[in-house]
Amino acid sequence: MSSTSSSSKTSQPITALEGFGCGAVAACIAVTVSNPAEVAKTRLQLQGELAKGGVKKVYSSAADVLVKTWRYEGIRGLQRGLPPAYAYQFLLNGSRLGFYEPFRRNINRFFGYEPQQQLPFTSVAAGATSGAVGAALGNPLFLIKARMQAYSPALPVGTQHNYKSSLDALARIFKAEGLRGLVRGIDAAILRTSMGSSVQLPSYNFTKNLIVSNDILPANSTWTFLLSSSVSGACVCLVMQPADTALTRVYNQPTIVGPDGKIRGALYRNPIDCLWKTFKAEGVKGLYKGSTAHFMRIAPHTIITLTMNDIIINLYKSAKDRRT
Repeated sequence: MSSTSSSSKTSQPITALEGFGCGAVAACIAVTVSNPAEVAKTRLQLQGELAKGGVKKVYSSAADVLVKTWRYEGIRGLQRGLPPAYAYQFLLNGSRLGFYEPFRRNINRFFGYEPQQQLPFTSVAAGATSGAVGAALGNPLFLIKARMQAYSPALPVGTQHNYKSSLDALARIFKAEGLRGLVRGIDAAILRTSMGSSVQLPSYNFTKNLIVSNDILPANSTWTFLLSSSVSGACVCLVMQPADTALTRVYNQPTIVGPDGKIRGALYRNPIDCLWKTFKAEGVKGLYKGSTAHFMRIAPHTIITLTMNDIIINLYKSAKDRRT
């Protein structure tokens, strides 16, 4: 979604850079609300990792994670990883929301279609591409965010990484593993975000256009934004969950020194290897671990991000139009 997909009283367009900024602000507002659910999701995804059964569970559900985290770690525990989450959201959603429309229009032109045409295959391609760009840019930040969210001094699950701050995390990873450590899991990040982005904006725009074209609600109604983003959030959660589980595990796995002297993951070679090993050991349920918590995160996050993005863009375009 971008400036040109949003209805406004002025036809004054905004640039990709301006769209980047509007999308980044909207995403940072959203992540403040959704971060506790992501902490729960991360811990549930790591619980019982590669265990075939019979493992005592630390957490019974997403709600149980939130209650226990609040009891033993307070608000600090519920908001673990929030600083790198802000920076990551700025890069990811700034790219995903700001570059989606320019990518979609250029892909349309490449295939000989009118730039303004809403075509399913060019929309999915633009969503996946803009998401991949954001995921690549924000990979080091997502890496440390996931590790910080997994850390619990009271009820640990998975490998534990105790960092004092985001800068401490980046410095320690770089010192131990070099640049390779900071880009660890980038293939999993691109897979996850491309899958989610491929449906997020197309499903949002499709639902919004359906609502408006059938005169159910006006284009600039907040209810239109809320309904469209709710459908989008459900689509994202369904498509992205297995790749999201793989990403969390690839990021958080312990490392070893291989025969060639290079540091590598001790459990997984890549996201596909992670998905296969998880499926063999834990079945389909393993791939969808933490899905309730994921929906608790992705639904409000998507709703707030896309709704606020539309509102912020409209406000920005109105202010820009008044200046001109």
